[in-house]
Amino acid sequence: MALRDHLRPWHGVMLVVFGVGTAITLLRAGTITVETALRAVLSGLLGLVVFQFTVGNVWGYAVEYHNAGGEWTDLPFLAPFVTAGVAGVGVAARTGSAGLGAWTAFWAFVVVAAVVALGVWFVAGYRGAGA
Repeated sequence: MALRDHLRPWHGVMLVVFGVGTAITLLRAGTITVETALRAVLSGLLGLVVFQFTVGNVWGYAVEYHNAGGEWTDLPFLAPFVTAGVAGVGVAARTGSAGLGAWTAFWAFVVVAAVVALGVWFVAGYRGAGA
């Protein structure tokens, strides 16, 4: 069982996310010491965890919506993505902070996705009760 048989493209994406997070922290540090290297690795790991959490939640949202009978081209499915994009870009443009824009986009997505999920749950339950 060779390692290459178990590696998938997703592992490459995770390695890139970790590498970018680590590299950004090292570039900001200026001089590289043991302490800055450790902080950079921890920063890369934190970035990877946040990335996996976000992608996992978006994927879970998509699968649950599809399992409830929706299509991925439906307006209710796309509403959280559009809202998050508009809110994130708007806040980033207004404040000049990409981090604040990303944070706003994340929470806008979460709130609108929760509203859509509750609506889908209600409609799917209502349809199921009538059958």
